[in-house]
Amino acid sequence: MASKGEWLEAGLAIATRDGIRAVTIERLCADLGRTKGSFYHHFKGIRGYKSDLLAHIEAEHTGRLIAGAEAAGPSGHDKIQSLLDLVLEAYTGSRDLATAVRAWARQDADVHAFQERVDRMRMDYLRSLWLELGGEPDEAEGMAKLLYLVLVGAQQVVPPISAEDLRGVYALAMRSVPPG
Repeated sequence: MASKGEWLEAGLAIATRDGIRAVTIERLCADLGRTKGSFYHHFKGIRGYKSDLLAHIEAEHTGRLIAGAEAAGPSGHDKIQSLLDLVLEAYTGSRDLATAVRAWARQDADVHAFQERVDRMRMDYLRSLWLELGGEPDEAEGMAKLLYLVLVGAQQVVPPISAEDLRGVYALAMRSVPPG
């Protein structure tokens, strides 16, 4: 029997490759070589599955990154550098997923609310890091937007911006960080 995590990762792979509409119980079962009974052991239908999928995306692509940054050390500089490293490490693999989730959010009000909440959580964290770095409070919103929009925008550019090039853009933006 496939674990709940395997089912969720299979859904992420399908959504990334083919869009959320391609994520069906039949497709998941076929991709994992499992039965519908195995699916229903973990989930209460496709709606329950998609709800769990969103929670998984939030945990892995927001919660894990924030927790990793917080564990990097006591200083804001340690945290922001760790966060940028973690984001860039995951960037290539998560870029298409982020695009797929944002496209899904345009089609589904619940997913739209999810995306707004996750974006707000990420922005709140970036604002708090700016302040922890000693940045001016009146600049916190703008700096958080700058850092976040660079990432979101980079995910939308065709052809994609490489992680190395994105690292260079972040290095340029980080010149605004107060020394410390």
